[in-house]
Amino acid sequence: MTGWQMLLYKEVLRFWRVAGQTVAGPVLTAMLYLLIFGHALDAHVKVYDRVSYTAFLVPGLTMMSLLQNAFSNSASSLIMSKVMGNVVFLLLTPLSYWHWFVAYVGASVLRGLVVGACVFLAAMFFADFSFAAPWWIAVFALLGATLMGALGVMAGLWAEKFDQLAAFQNFVVMPMTFLSGVFYSIHSLPPFWQTVSHLNPFFYMIDGFRYGFFGISDVSPWLSLSVVGLATLAVSASALYLLRIGYRLRS
Repeated sequence: MTGWQMLLYKEVLRFWRVAGQTVAGPVLTAMLYLLIFGHALDAHVKVYDRVSYTAFLVPGLTMMSLLQNAFSNSASSLIMSKVMGNVVFLLLTPLSYWHWFVAYVGASVLRGLVVGACVFLAAMFFADFSFAAPWWIAVFALLGATLMGALGVMAGLWAEKFDQLAAFQNFVVMPMTFLSGVFYSIHSLPPFWQTVSHLNPFFYMIDGFRYGFFGISDVSPWLSLSVVGLATLAVSASALYLLRIGYRLRS
C-alpha cells in the first residue's frame, strides 16, 4: 500500500474493529426512535399522501445516522491522536495534506454509508418503500457523508480536548440535525421557523435524500443539490486549508 492507502486502511480498521459501538449502537438508537415515534404517531400524523408516517421517518433517520457517524469518525480520530500524542508519528511521514484529507474523510464516508445502510435495512421490516429516484439517494448520501467527514476534520483540528469536541457536537451538529426535518415536514411549522429551517444546510441534505424515496420533497431537489454541493465544497476547502497549514497540529 502507499502511504495514504495505509492511513485510510488504519482509519477504517479503527471503527470496524469496534463495530458493536460504532455501527450497531447507532442502528439501535435509530430503531428506538422509529419504534417510539412511529408507533405513537403513525395513526395520527400524515405528511405526504400515500406515505405513512413510519415510512416518512425512515429516510430522515437513515440520513441523520449517516451524518452524525460520518462527523464522529474523523473528529474523534483526530482528537484522540492529538490528546494521546501519536499524531506526531503522522507528521513525520511524507504524507501531504491531501493524503490526510482523503484518508480521514474517506473512512468517515465509509462509516456513514455503512451505518445508514444498516439503519435502512433494519427499518425495511417496519414500512414499505419505493425508490422513486435512486440516483438522488446515492448523490445526497455521498455528499452528506463527505460534508460531515470534512466538518469532523475541522472540529478535530480545532478541539484540543474531548470536552470541546463534545460541545461542538452537542451544541452545533446535534441541534442542526434534529431541526432539519427528520421528524416532520417544515410546511407544518409557522412561517418564521420555516425561514429558519431554510438556513439550515442539514435540511437540504435530508429533504433531497427523502425525495429519492418518495419523489416528493418540501423544496426542489435541484435547490437542495445546489446548497449541499456548495456547502460540501466550502467545508472541504476549509478542511484542506487547515490541514495544509497544520492548524493546531504542530503546536
